[in-house]
Amino acid sequence: MTRINAAGDEGKRVSETKIQTEVERQKQMRAAEELLFAGSQKLGLAKGLFLGRFVSDWVMPYPTVRPEEQAELNDSLARLRAFLDRNLDPGAIDQQADIPREVIDGLARLGVFGMTAPRDVGGRGLSQMAYCRVMEEIGSRCASTSIFVNVQHSIGMRALLLFGTPEQKRRWLPPLVNGEKLAAFALTEAEAGSDAANVQTVARPSADGSHFILNGEKRYITSGAIAQVLTVMARTPVPGRSETAITAFLVTPDMPGFAVLEPRMEKLGIRGTATARLAFRDTPVPKDNILGAPGKGLKVALTVLDFGRVTFGASCTGAAKTCLRLAVQHANTRRQFGRALGEFELIKKKIARMAAGAYAMEAMTNVTASLIDRGLEDYLLETAMLKVFSTEALWMLVNEAFQVHGGAAYFTDRPLERMLRDARINQIGEGANEVLTSFIALVGMRAPGEQLREILEALQNPWGEWRKAWLLGLDRVGAAVRAPEVPVRSPQLQSYAGRLGEMIRRFNVEVDRALIRHREEILERQYVQERIARAAMELFACACVLSRWDAGLQAGDAPAPTGLPHNAAELFVRGSFRRARRSLAEMHENDDALTAAVADSMLRQGDATP
Repeated sequence: MTRINAAGDEGKRVSETKIQTEVERQKQMRAAEELLFAGSQKLGLAKGLFLGRFVSDWVMPYPTVRPEEQAELNDSLARLRAFLDRNLDPGAIDQQADIPREVIDGLARLGVFGMTAPRDVGGRGLSQMAYCRVMEEIGSRCASTSIFVNVQHSIGMRALLLFGTPEQKRRWLPPLVNGEKLAAFALTEAEAGSDAANVQTVARPSADGSHFILNGEKRYITSGAIAQVLTVMARTPVPGRSETAITAFLVTPDMPGFAVLEPRMEKLGIRGTATARLAFRDTPVPKDNILGAPGKGLKVALTVLDFGRVTFGASCTGAAKTCLRLAVQHANTRRQFGRALGEFELIKKKIARMAAGAYAMEAMTNVTASLIDRGLEDYLLETAMLKVFSTEALWMLVNEAFQVHGGAAYFTDRPLERMLRDARINQIGEGANEVLTSFIALVGMRAPGEQLREILEALQNPWGEWRKAWLLGLDRVGAAVRAPEVPVRSPQLQSYAGRLGEMIRRFNVEVDRALIRHREEILERQYVQERIARAAMELFACACVLSRWDAGLQAGDAPAPTGLPHNAAELFVRGSFRRARRSLAEMHENDDALTAAVADSMLRQGDATP
């Protein structure tokens, strides 16, 4: 009987622990929702689409690097290209699974690690758009190196720039900017990846309050074993309450209890990056090393990831242009059946599709980077759209280039097999694309959802709220029947601008229908979320492409500096309209129920072979 009681007590404790863990998780989810949805919610380009509006000044006229920094950028790119030509060997980096120290030191001397950092800490003070040009160049050559630089600059250093105290910036920024020290960003754990709110690493304050005691493990940390400064996310107690919140800490590897469990985890691609598994065993971290406000670590993480996603888009654009260049070269020189490959229509189709995709990726990257440079707020939807779109577009381009090359691409004497392996992580890292797809839909639908809720509440109290209901109703009806204007300057683009406006109107109608039909259950309807997000991304991409195309025509239809022709823009826009229409049509005609039934049947079988 004693044994039974003991087992029962143990089961009760396990159950209580699970309940407490779930309660904590729900609290963190609410905190994340407050972080994402709180604030002024300024109406930008992406959020405007969900309301049937086109916020033109976020995308038109097409942004360019400031004239006063163009000369410095040109000089930086020339010196960078010369250095990379001499010193960067992507194949060797992949085979040896290491980026040579001389490459890292050379990039540091060129100022790559501090391109956007203020000059008073040793940085170059350039714009985000200019820095994206640098990342595009590196990304066109070596994915491992571009990811390493992105972690050092756009994630590691950026957290200090945005959230560091003056003393922290004076102490930590100069050695990070000049490459004397390397940075890492330690968020991911066994239970916390895209689900950033589920961090289990804990940091408890010491008895005297001078420091925190850090315990836990991190995995998949880029540069984790070679970094001298790590931004570590850990759960800390909330004073006066029983719950915890995530706090960001600056940690150095010389702190007691810091351990590298696995310095270089072997992996499929981006093999040159040092991806580590780390542990903290009663590691004392001074309270002065808290980065940002205590309990606001999620804000630190999500904000720096916004910057990282923009340069992620630039790196993917560089790789996409390399794929296109390699495919064109092969199609022009390889002969089969007595003809060059490029003379066959199915190869032409691939080349054209690749050119259209690369054109759109570059346009979206420049527009999104310009939002940061202009000091605009609340561009998290645009950065999420850029990340999903550019990583999926690059995967398409790599595959198409691979197919153009045929069997030759499969062998290691060609770069495409490495590029294929390197590109696969992009749809997983910095927020899995499936998670970001749902995020795009749900954050975008918040404003129209709030309007519909307010209309319903006002109608339930017509005597006190009739004017509010009337105004909100007029706004929603107006968006449903009137297409917004897309103000292009080139007469030949007027028809496409009109079609984009009409697609935005139709998109808004479908968003409202989905909200009315599913109401609160829309939070679980991921099939619907995906279609809405896909349509929204196509509209955002179209807006960026039209803006770039319009700017090119206004400049006299000169050839694009990248060699991408403007008719690639037309091909993209026409295809994008079709894809958006397809997503909206599938809101009404789909196989959702059957898809769920098949999946449920397979999941119930478990490991059984079909």
